Amino acid sequence: MAIIEWIKFIIGSIFLLIGVGFFLLEIVGVFKFKYVLNRMHAAAIGDTLGIGFSFLGLIIMSGFTFTSLKLFLVICFLWFSSPASSHLIARLEVTTDEESEKHYRRISMKKKKEETEEKMDGKEKK
Repeated sequence: MAIIEWIKFIIGSIFLLIGVGFFLLEIVGVFKFKYVLNRMHAAAIGDTLGIGFSFLGLIIMSGFTFTSLKLFLVICFLWFSSPASSHLIARLEVTTDEESEKHYRRISMKKKKEETEEKMDGKEKK
């Protein structure tokens, strides 16, 4: 029985270390990127994967009990709420950005369709 406990501990520790690794990558991404949407993307991905792997490690370590069910429900809640809140904050940033041309360009579907048709016409002539 002690061997199974050690195996659970080692596998759980590996998942915890992977989660901490994602948190460290998140910190680097938040401080490295200059534009707010890039920083926010790094933070959202780091939170989602870091918390997911960390809680998965805790679930494995604690065994499959009522506590692990609660941790799994927290993971599910965070996986649904974190991307939704990040998306709403990103939309707010895009709509209120005063220097939007500096960071990205807007593409209309009509203009994109015309460009695609021009490319297709150019290929047919060759």
